[in-house]
Amino acid sequence: MKAIYKKRILDFKRPSGTSRGVLTTKETYYIILTEKARQGIGECGLLKGLSIDDLTDYEDKLQWVCEHIHLGEAKLWDALISYPSIQFGIEQAFLSLRAKNPFILFPTDFTENNAVIPINGLIWMGEEDFMHQQIQQKLAQGFNCIKMKIGAIDFEREYLLLQSIRRKYSPKEIELRVDANGAFSPEEAMTKLKLLAELRLHSIEQPIRQGQLSHMKRLCAAAPLPIALDEELIGVFDATEKEKLLQTIQPQYIILKPSLVGGFKGSLEWIELAERLNIGWWVTSALESNIGLNAIAQWTFKRNSNRHQGLGTGSLFTNNFESPLTVENGTLRYDKERNWQKHLIKDLCI
Repeated sequence: MKAIYKKRILDFKRPSGTSRGVLTTKETYYIILTEKARQGIGECGLLKGLSIDDLTDYEDKLQWVCEHIHLGEAKLWDALISYPSIQFGIEQAFLSLRAKNPFILFPTDFTENNAVIPINGLIWMGEEDFMHQQIQQKLAQGFNCIKMKIGAIDFEREYLLLQSIRRKYSPKEIELRVDANGAFSPEEAMTKLKLLAELRLHSIEQPIRQGQLSHMKRLCAAAPLPIALDEELIGVFDATEKEKLLQTIQPQYIILKPSLVGGFKGSLEWIELAERLNIGWWVTSALESNIGLNAIAQWTFKRNSNRHQGLGTGSLFTNNFESPLTVENGTLRYDKERNWQKHLIKDLCI
């Protein structure tokens, strides 16, 4: 077996705002395995400024993986505990290599185009007019669950945007989620959560920055709307520490990004703990290209969750790979009539 890695810079169609700044590009890496006439591919979705493995030796570690691919998936995964995005790439690559079709890692009704995955429509931070434009677009596209990132502009204006949606659509018609990306201070968080609760939101992700366990525990215990942990999960590798975190904070939900928490194996550990503690969960992509998104979507479908997932980010880039993944009426669909191998042959030599 041989392995190589390749780097690719994804370009956003429009600068995308978060509470940490504005993104114009996103780098990602692919591990490509070759064994006899078979090939497999996995995406290592590094997210600068957020991934725990955003380290200067990242490409050195990828090269080490390629040179030690003979160790096999299990030993490599264990050796990469501090590099969750590479763990995820390894998982995908070996699944892809073993599959009849290197892009169908988990054959299900989803990959046969007989079932869909309900997803949220993502509203990016930006100027008020831009955010309102996105909201109208998502509603016109048939989304009945909207997730709005907040924390970049004035909170009062963001609140008015959410209020305008709620005045027009009841919670039964539109499920509203917000993601603060840790933008609130512990001192102001409860006041803002009380205001947001008046809009009958589904939940808020990461109202304060991660690592403030006592403050987050207090918020989860007293907040008038459900809180979902997101960044809080990043960098927690040990199963005992994961359980301790959930038992301490006792959130209403957790959000799983396989690229940030150790791929499928790491995500499944979180899910099993959450379900044991009666904590809800859903899966979200982390700005991967369609290769990583494809793997996440197929794996997520097998989890049999009835919640809206955060898997609609494939259309954000100008130079993404064309794929069978399509967004239709607020759902993610796998159109098996569409073939993307020819594009990968050209761009990644697959």
